[in-house]
Amino acid sequence: MAPETLTQEPPRARSRRRDDIPDRFKWNLSDIFESWDAWERAYRQLDEGIGRYAALKGTLAQGPDRLLEAFRLSEDLGQLAHRVWYYPSLQYDQDQRDNAVNAKRQQVQILFAKWRQAESWFNPELLQIPLETVRRWMDETIDLPLYRFAIEDLYRQQEHVLDENGERLMSLASRLASAPNDAYWALSTADATFTTIRLSDGETVTVSYGQYRAILATRRQQTDREKAFVALHETYRASLNTYATLYNGVCQRDWFQARARGYKTTLDAALHGDNIPTSVVENLIETTRAGVEPLRRYHRLRRRVLQVPSYHVYDFSIPLVTFDKKYQYEQVLDWVVDSASALGPEYQGRMREGFRGGWIDVYENEGKRSGAYSAPVYGTHPYMLLNYTDTLDDVFTTAHEMGHSMHTILSHETQPFIYSSYTIFVAEVPSTLSEALLLEYMLARSTDPIERIVLLQHAIDNITGTFYTQVLFADYELRAHKLAEQDQPITAEILTEAYTQLLKDYYGDALDMNSLTGLTWARIPHFFNSPYYVYQYATCFASAARLAREITGGD
Repeated sequence: MAPETLTQEPPRARSRRRDDIPDRFKWNLSDIFESWDAWERAYRQLDEGIGRYAALKGTLAQGPDRLLEAFRLSEDLGQLAHRVWYYPSLQYDQDQRDNAVNAKRQQVQILFAKWRQAESWFNPELLQIPLETVRRWMDETIDLPLYRFAIEDLYRQQEHVLDENGERLMSLASRLASAPNDAYWALSTADATFTTIRLSDGETVTVSYGQYRAILATRRQQTDREKAFVALHETYRASLNTYATLYNGVCQRDWFQARARGYKTTLDAALHGDNIPTSVVENLIETTRAGVEPLRRYHRLRRRVLQVPSYHVYDFSIPLVTFDKKYQYEQVLDWVVDSASALGPEYQGRMREGFRGGWIDVYENEGKRSGAYSAPVYGTHPYMLLNYTDTLDDVFTTAHEMGHSMHTILSHETQPFIYSSYTIFVAEVPSTLSEALLLEYMLARSTDPIERIVLLQHAIDNITGTFYTQVLFADYELRAHKLAEQDQPITAEILTEAYTQLLKDYYGDALDMNSLTGLTWARIPHFFNSPYYVYQYATCFASAARLAREITGGD
């Protein structure tokens, strides 16, 4: 179906009760395990395997066969661990109020900590063997060369590998590493009480994060957008000191881990594993800060066109023209597939399989984790979490996450398990490429001039949101981590002042702010669950833009 034939009528309000959502809009986790009993058996199998791995300690110097045995057992355990972890983890994200499922999820986290302790001997023991000896083993055996890159990379990082006692201590500390992120999600989802507001047309809406995004993208009355902004962020302000304490925990954890392994900074520690120099992030921030005038000019233009008395962050998403078209989920799936025609029919077939095969949890429900992601469940297939609300942004989010899922499928099918997890430096290229191809597809087929304006605005917003905004985020988390490195306090007031100043630095006089604008840092989940990730949204966006031009014949 072409874009211009989409329904203009808003769909009937959906129930937020999960039981009311048809099964075709829910992921099918039985592809991982048929039952909790099957999961329990796999859990015990993983536990037993961890014991076998620990028993290999002290054997590596005996020769290549022992080293190969350790690598192979580690791979077997890793493949099983994917399924053992994601079965309770995905169920928990369906409803983060479910304490029984959360207990099983924590049970896996405890087992993983035991696993890290059981394998803490491996790196120090291997590094006691001269690299030339290990290279000779690889040259003389058939199967060990598969692990050449992993072995060479470990020796590259040798100066940051501790002795056996140090590695064991780090493995014990790993039990604490996820606490700030787990607490963040509990505070933001399971324990959150979202406010209900009445909009200008009389409709009442409970302002969850999904509904907040929908209101900002569809409600022409600025007062409606302001109400939604205030309602959501008052929830964060009520717990702002707790959010600051959690983020301080993230920064202190990262600084502890960096110092323990002999890195000079947290940024160096975060990037060294992928062999990325810190100058990549530092130059990205410096160059972007020097080039913010196009960002400011765009938002000044938006302010004039929208004819609003003041211009705020909650005005960023509303189209410049009146546009209330709803993109219902099942109507857009063929577009996402068809837009990838340049990548080949086999690629498209796998996408269709994903859309129809129980990979995706589509709609928001009470207790469900906010946002969207693709989970790489090795040995099964990826799973996608969405919170679809029929907006144009949701259409592109669907394409984005399917791009991640296709990357996962192809990587898992092409690479040995040890190399199947792609690095974050390239992780966002397929996802942003998928969005770019969908944009070209929709522009080529839409005959509605209003929709075309909105699509072109979406292209600009991709630049402002995926490039400028993510660099601002990277700038912020780098500054916050430097506070920890300099033994400076990290409080709600300090974090909010820093974020407010960055908004001024990037947006200048194009943006007005109220008392809640500066605390919107507390709503950014990447700060809490994946530090130093956001910079590569910007680098991958640039790479994907180049690829899209080449694929569509733009060069």
